[in-house]
Amino acid sequence: MVSSIFSGACLKRNLTRRDGIKLACAALWTGYLHAKESATAQVPDMARSVPTRSPQALTGSQFAESVSNMDRQQRETAILGQLLQGNLPSFLRRLVPVKLSYGRPGGKSLTATIFVMPEYLAIGSDSDFLRIPMNLHTATAVLDRFGFVLPTRKIVDAIYEQSTGHFTPQPLPPGPQMTSTKYYQTHDAMIDRQSQGRGFPLGALVSGHKKDVVITNRLRWKPGRIAIYGWHRGTGAPIQPLSTVHGAGYADYSHGIRLVAKMAMIEGRLQSIYDILHDSVLAKVLSDEGAIRVSPAYGNA
Repeated sequence: MVSSIFSGACLKRNLTRRDGIKLACAALWTGYLHAKESATAQVPDMARSVPTRSPQALTGSQFAESVSNMDRQQRETAILGQLLQGNLPSFLRRLVPVKLSYGRPGGKSLTATIFVMPEYLAIGSDSDFLRIPMNLHTATAVLDRFGFVLPTRKIVDAIYEQSTGHFTPQPLPPGPQMTSTKYYQTHDAMIDRQSQGRGFPLGALVSGHKKDVVITNRLRWKPGRIAIYGWHRGTGAPIQPLSTVHGAGYADYSHGIRLVAKMAMIEGRLQSIYDILHDSVLAKVLSDEGAIRVSPAYGNA
């Protein structure tokens, strides 16, 4: 009988030092995956409050057509209605972990893992969706219903650093048309072409294609405003520094709403992001402003 190559004697003869290293690495990687799966299994489904999408719901293209002749307020009402009914792609419900840390002077570093949607909020199906800008009033109504919060500037930076897909920003000519549905569609199509050209898989953590609506302490001094930040260009400074120049009712094609689960894993335990951001020490893990004294969801004092 011919000995199997996996029999003890043959295996010993055929294994080279390189083979042994490969097997050891494979074993370590398998152990890491099992540990990761075990840790993830301990985290509850943080997207469970997002309603299931109806098979009869509008696609992104159909929604864009349905609001093409609406004014801005009518469009915001329509956006809110679609999202609260669960009309968003299923891949957005698969949250992605993002790690952050803060090195305390003379002490142990604090670490946290947050869970974010892999893309900006969109309306439609996995095969036909529209990344949809919206004003702060609409965004916070969605956040409240779904149980999510807006990111801080530090969180936006961390998401960009840990994204598997980085877009190159594609600004459109400025002007009043920036708030039009046509501009929303045009910019979304540009993002789709870039995504397809770079082979970004659906559901991968991606960034760089929109400015983020964020929370910041500046909203304490300027209530009724919307805070935006981001649109990163590689390792350089983002196109948009932190700004509160626009009112809370403003939205244009360049804005994106990234949802962050309201519970984070910090120092090995689940804790509310509200509590973390209100704590003068823990907040530094998630915020470069220290404690955030405004609501993580609403951005208001």
